[in-house]
Amino acid sequence: MKLWHEELPRNYQAIEHFNHSFPVRFSPEGFNTTLEIGAGLGEHLQYEKLSVIQQASYYCNELRANMLDRIKATHPSVKTILGDCQKPLDFPDGFFDRVLAIHVLEHLPDLPSALAEIHRLLKKPAGKFLVVIPCEGGAAYSLARKISAERLYKKRFGGDYSWFYKREHLNRPSEIIAELSVYFTIEHRRFFPFFFLPSTFFNLCIGLCLSPRNSLAQPPVH
Repeated sequence: MKLWHEELPRNYQAIEHFNHSFPVRFSPEGFNTTLEIGAGLGEHLQYEKLSVIQQASYYCNELRANMLDRIKATHPSVKTILGDCQKPLDFPDGFFDRVLAIHVLEHLPDLPSALAEIHRLLKKPAGKFLVVIPCEGGAAYSLARKISAERLYKKRFGGDYSWFYKREHLNRPSEIIAELSVYFTIEHRRFFPFFFLPSTFFNLCIGLCLSPRNSLAQPPVH
């Protein structure tokens, strides 16, 4: 995982630009507090233009200690939280102006619990949940993985790659959006690279800007 986070910004700059520019573009005006779940190596911080107050109120959450150590070394002005975003975080209700989840929700085995916690943490009604997810299962994404992450894995480690991505990408776009609809409403949606073709078959990623619901919708039927 750490290897892929290092490879992506070096060799796949177009998709990386979309991944990180979408949340910046749709962030609420005048925000101060930010929670980034699954912050990786802190790649997103390269795209932010934060004031001193915004930096001091930026919290990077990561499950992997080795990746959080990199953030501490390269971005000492932000705060770091080691832990599982699917479990309660030690913040009061409505603490954050925005929450970022850039290629994270597809990985979470207990997605409903994570979304319930994010909903609790967001200010209402003005807070924004800014999400980027892959078009997992689509033809374009499957082909792109073959020539990128899978090729890198086989070059470095050898053997079969399918076990890894199937373990990591647990949730498909339709499943994620259905779960999101319980807690949030979609304000803006963008597909990449073919924004004029709103389909997971042809695209690689989807960006979503969401607002927290005041009253929860009915959960999807599984």
